[in-house]
Amino acid sequence: MIGAIAGDIIGSVFEQHPIKTTEFPLFNSHSRFTDDTVLTIAVAESILDNIDYASALKRFGRQYPYAGYGLAFFRWLQTEKNTPYNSWGNGAAMRVSPVGFAFDSMDAVLIHAENSAAVTHNHPEGIKGAQATALAIYLARTGCTKSEIKTEISDRFHYDLSRSIDSIRPDYRFDISCQGTVPEAIIAFLESEDWEDAVRKAISLGGDSDTLGCITGGIAQGFYKSVPRKVIFNVKKRLPAEFLVIIQEFNRRFGLSRLS
Repeated sequence: MIGAIAGDIIGSVFEQHPIKTTEFPLFNSHSRFTDDTVLTIAVAESILDNIDYASALKRFGRQYPYAGYGLAFFRWLQTEKNTPYNSWGNGAAMRVSPVGFAFDSMDAVLIHAENSAAVTHNHPEGIKGAQATALAIYLARTGCTKSEIKTEISDRFHYDLSRSIDSIRPDYRFDISCQGTVPEAIIAFLESEDWEDAVRKAISLGGDSDTLGCITGGIAQGFYKSVPRKVIFNVKKRLPAEFLVIIQEFNRRFGLSRLS
């Protein structure tokens, strides 16, 4: 999941200042983790410690209250009840990468992706976005080709993955929906040459850049099997020690590369 977190941090500086190019510095003094990272860590801890998703999301969300949550999610954090609010937002997809790395069958990935989304994002599009993202990661890490991933995701979720980044970029704008974010993030991965290229292409669309980077970064990590050392070095400097401990334990438990 470090690939997803890195994509979030790299994209963070462009959320309010979108760009339409792949040529940009990966990190600067304003690069930071956002709600995408906080909630990805929460999902990872939920899986590691076998606690319910809602409790983990609320614990981390309340511990890091200024990470940039959407208004509806922030209100949910403050309540004692765990009632979902029928969201179709891309928050369901940006936090789901640990599911794609942790479970060893398509059925388990789809079930846990739905469960992780439905505590807040129980709208069909919210669940669909989480499942598509997690399944793309699972397929990528288990040896499927890009063509196989594209076919499976297109057929199962009816996303149009036939478009190109160059055709999407000119008219694409900030979009908080799963249906307006997840397909574009997957296309960025499908067109990529390596992990960095995937994240650059996603952010270059000029949309919800941290979430696009997060979704694409997770899938690309699954496919390319690693994240560049220079990226991990810069990510580690920007994360709380608690997050690093959870990432290390998650990597150890599920056979992923250790943070160097």
